[in-house]
Amino acid sequence: MIVLKIILWIIAAVIAIVVLWFALLFVSGLFIKKGKEYDTNSRYYRFLLNFSTAIAMKLIRIHITTTGMDKLPKDTRFLLASNHRSNFDPLITWHVFAKYDLAFISKPENFSIPFFGKIIQKCCFMAIDRKDSSKANVTKERAARLLKMDSVNVAVYPEGTRSKTGETLPFHNGLFNIAKEADVPIAVMTLQGTAAIKDNYPKHRSDITIDVVDVIPVETVRNSSPHELGERVRTSMLSVLGK
Repeated sequence: MIVLKIILWIIAAVIAIVVLWFALLFVSGLFIKKGKEYDTNSRYYRFLLNFSTAIAMKLIRIHITTTGMDKLPKDTRFLLASNHRSNFDPLITWHVFAKYDLAFISKPENFSIPFFGKIIQKCCFMAIDRKDSSKANVTKERAARLLKMDSVNVAVYPEGTRSKTGETLPFHNGLFNIAKEADVPIAVMTLQGTAAIKDNYPKHRSDITIDVVDVIPVETVRNSSPHELGERVRTSMLSVLGK
């Protein structure tokens, strides 16, 4: 009987902590105006984002292996370019790159996600209108400005959307103008295993691999066209991913 009471108290305590945490996220979101653009990375909201994601990684049973993290620039901001396979990709990436304060260029729908939609606003995430090139260019200009202001590192998916077949999709090379405008290097990353998460959970653990496969130095960024940068990024990714 005593053991049962202890178990029940533990369950009740866990439930209470979860409820309080979501209440904190909700209340914190009340201070954020939907749609407003923030140019300063909030340490408080970044903590909420990172801590919540770390808990989610445990609950979803995700095991992550990384290679090449030592290649990342240590004394300058950078543009991170990655392949895209799953809706889990951004969560896993900003979890692994927590100390680098990533801000993703993301589809507008992600800013309507309960609790997290407003929090990512305060972490300088940016919505991009992929159907309107002029509005998309404004977003790219903002991304370059944030890099030059030393506010965040910026993460992009050159494919523009997630690949549902596993094949690497054609690139939107205009995204690399962000690095040229901000005069920063480009870190190239590959991510594998995320497409299986929805099928693995909850019975099986998901093994995810993140590889930083290349860092294009700023001198090369300056002297290369967006198309040339896209070709190098794609070649680097395919060296790990294959077709």
